[in-house]
Amino acid sequence: MRAGAVLTLALAFSAVSSVAFADKGDRGNYGQDQNEQHADTGDNGTVSVTVGGIVFDRSKNGHGGSAGAMTSAAAWTPPACWYAPKYTPEQLETYLKPIWAADSTGYEWDAAQRDRYVNGEPYKDFNKDKSGKGYWWDSYVNEDFPPGWDSCTEPTFWVDKGDAPPANIKNAITPEILAELAYAEIRVPGTEVTLAPANRTKVNLPTWAWLDAADFKPVSVTASVPVLDIEATATAEPVSLEIDPGTADATTYPASGACPLNGGHIGEPYAKGKASRTPPCGVKYLRSSGDGSFPLRATVTWKIHWTGTGGAGGDLPDGTFGATQDVVVQEIQAVNR
Repeated sequence: MRAGAVLTLALAFSAVSSVAFADKGDRGNYGQDQNEQHADTGDNGTVSVTVGGIVFDRSKNGHGGSAGAMTSAAAWTPPACWYAPKYTPEQLETYLKPIWAADSTGYEWDAAQRDRYVNGEPYKDFNKDKSGKGYWWDSYVNEDFPPGWDSCTEPTFWVDKGDAPPANIKNAITPEILAELAYAEIRVPGTEVTLAPANRTKVNLPTWAWLDAADFKPVSVTASVPVLDIEATATAEPVSLEIDPGTADATTYPASGACPLNGGHIGEPYAKGKASRTPPCGVKYLRSSGDGSFPLRATVTWKIHWTGTGGAGGDLPDGTFGATQDVVVQEIQAVNR
């Protein structure tokens, strides 16, 4: 299925789409219950994911077995819930009438619901006279980040096409909320650094460290609501690499252990003739790892910014993603003559 089909499905909605923003993979079907989503898989398996009326274009995201989600550098989580178009008049009718018929929610609640959506208090006959002229909005819940669900307690409400939702509605979908949801979908490549000497070094010998620039280009995810013609793109750009040698008995280069992005790469590849130089990014171990190894951890910091419909944009909290690799450190053997 191609991207055009995803947009068609997003426009169509589902009669029972109490859909949650949830899964991080590419699987499922759009809009059938609160745990499902639709995925449009491209040639690389990461083109787009549609959840709760939102299309996620992940074609420029990081991918592969080593890719993963960042840890936010601040105390930040994506929105726990938001309001967006969910039903046409006919779909809301199809969704609510079986609930009322089952009498599972009690007479008083059912009667209040009929008054609200059928009997003109304030809506009449599910607003079918406005079919094609607007949508019923409802809340969507981010099941991965449940705290704050109780901030979306408004009953389903109607919004005409082209109109803004009522001013009292908090968490109505905006480009900024889309940017935050896109941020949560960003995946960045793994951070195993190249070392020279590779994985096995000597005490007091500077070990050079660097990352392949081709693997550390900016990545991005775009989130959009086609029926509202709004979107936002969150972009992550690598800015530095921090090296933790795995032992206090080590010296890092630079002393802070943070190697900045420079000229499109982090660190500098080792080559013949550089043995007498101090590596711009690396580590020197001051003692042997004995029969074991030191767990060197390499963590990349990613700066996040977003742009959206109408010229909106700004920064989001930096994210980090790291990996650990074992480094064997041996004593230099002296030869007595």
